[in-house]
Amino acid sequence: MATNTTPIWTGTPAFGFGAAVTAANTATDGTGTVTTIFTADATNGGFVGFVKLKPLGTNVASKCYLFVNNGSTNATATNNVMVAEITLPATTASNTAALVELGYNLQMALPAGYKVNMTLGTAVSAGWIASVEAGSYTKG
Repeated sequence: MATNTTPIWTGTPAFGFGAAVTAANTATDGTGTVTTIFTADATNGGFVGFVKLKPLGTNVASKCYLFVNNGSTNATATNNVMVAEITLPATTASNTAALVELGYNLQMALPAGYKVNMTLGTAVSAGWIASVEAGSYTKG
């Protein structure tokens, strides 16, 4: 087995996010309508550390699914793998109290061009938005 003689590390911070998600996608194989919240560097890949989910107002309870996609169409189930299910509580908009924020540690290295996609299990009113703390790999 060959050894890696070129070190690689996250040299450039990366921050990912997608559009607010309100619609349900009950497919648990990553197919259907998804929101891409992070795409790894096209040449060297990247590392996803932390995903934060934030409600945008009043929502019914739901569930967030996170999938890793191999960079090809997500319409083919074998291009996707579910990596997390996160219970989302019902939320009520308020101008005097902060809405809950949920965090999930993925701590996952991704090959070049791979994506992290998000879906919801049930439709919600105001929506949820995800942000991703990540880094792009740099060879040195």
